[in-house]
Amino acid sequence: MKTTYYFKYTREQRSGIVVLILLMIFIQLSYYFYFSRLTSDVQSENDISKEWLSVQSEIDSLKEAKNIESHKIYPFNPNFISDYKGYTLGMSVTEIDRLHEFRKGNKFVNSAEEFKKVTKVSDELLAEISPYFKFPDWVKNKQKHDFYAGYAKQTVDKKVKITVTDINVATQEELMKVYGIGPGLSERILKEREKLGAFVSMEQMKDVWGLSPEVIESLNKHFKVLVKPTIAKLDINNASVKEMTKLPFFRYYLAKEIVTYRSMNGAIKSKEDLIKIKDFPVEKVDIIALYLDF
Repeated sequence: MKTTYYFKYTREQRSGIVVLILLMIFIQLSYYFYFSRLTSDVQSENDISKEWLSVQSEIDSLKEAKNIESHKIYPFNPNFISDYKGYTLGMSVTEIDRLHEFRKGNKFVNSAEEFKKVTKVSDELLAEISPYFKFPDWVKNKQKHDFYAGYAKQTVDKKVKITVTDINVATQEELMKVYGIGPGLSERILKEREKLGAFVSMEQMKDVWGLSPEVIESLNKHFKVLVKPTIAKLDINNASVKEMTKLPFFRYYLAKEIVTYRSMNGAIKSKEDLIKIKDFPVEKVDIIALYLDF
């Protein structure tokens, strides 16, 4: 009787089984190493993410500290708020423009209440920025510098004659004899006179920063333009922008407008032509014209 061997394999079959087993082992090992590496990479990424988040938190803290420092407010005179300064304070464009329009008339705000009245800022913003307002000494000490009250209290002999001096030859000592004028204000008056060459009108005292209406009134009692001054006039039709800005009346932007007007309309022949120039200070044209050669 012939016996049949069901589990007997040929040489080729045995080789195939060995190869299959080796292939399975290779796949298992590859699977193990692949996921071990993947797990390691994920862990590494998590560690990097945690480290980055830690660094980012530190960076955010530094940025916040820098922003706080950059917006720190220092004492300032609210009469000279620029567009950028107003923006950093939280003022709107309209509120800043109201202040600039008010200052064009050579007027000043002398208290937080006046600032609010002119700019119409909110009570909240005013409460935030007004503690940093810094006004001149004579504004902060109105009782001390109450000029009318001071004169009223003094027993002045009405018969005493006031000697009037030409403002263009006045010394600092003579200016300081006027009540309300100290070393600082007298020096400003002399510097303004030096820049102009000479004053042509006492109206120009209004252009000296810090002089109150009361002090200007006192100055007008003691000083006048007694002699027509000799002034080196500016050739308005040939002067460059740089030359024009040497006169206190002409800021850079206005000097450029004058040059533009000349190039488009020809020579400027009179003060009537001056008032046609964009943003020209019309209220001062009579005085400015005396410093110009047409």
